[in-house]
Amino acid sequence: MVYVTLMNQTVELEVNGVKHQVTADPETSLLEVLREHVGLTGAKYGCGESQCGACTVLLGGQPVHSCVVTLADAIGQPVLTIEGLEKNGKLHPLQQAFIDHGAMQCGYCASGMIMAAVGFLATNPNPTEAQIAGHMSGNICRCGCYPRMVAAIKDAAQTIRGRK
Repeated sequence: MVYVTLMNQTVELEVNGVKHQVTADPETSLLEVLREHVGLTGAKYGCGESQCGACTVLLGGQPVHSCVVTLADAIGQPVLTIEGLEKNGKLHPLQQAFIDHGAMQCGYCASGMIMAAVGFLATNPNPTEAQIAGHMSGNICRCGCYPRMVAAIKDAAQTIRGRK
């Protein structure tokens, strides 16, 4: 029998612009830290193997699957979750577009999809439908809402660019 002793450390983690003191093993997944230590449950546990994207957040501005990113990897980089998108009571254009287009059924994948799209539109503000579909292929929707999601992302891109 092997016994493992966790080496908890207290570190500072910036999430949605707020600094948090987190005491956990540095090898704890960022997803677990966000849900269990910070109390933000928008990122979902789906597969735990970086295959479904339900846990997508932005780390240093880049979309990552937080189930496979460790706390140690996140230290010193800002984390943005779905909870951090809304500003002054106004939804982010992607959140609003997902609602407007009915781009979710059960909603389980929605936060991961939206966060992946936020990261994508930051680097490609005027994507084609094919580019959107290609980028979003790392996120799975079991309900099959892909056409509505692509339409929502395209619509949000126009809103962000100020054309709507």
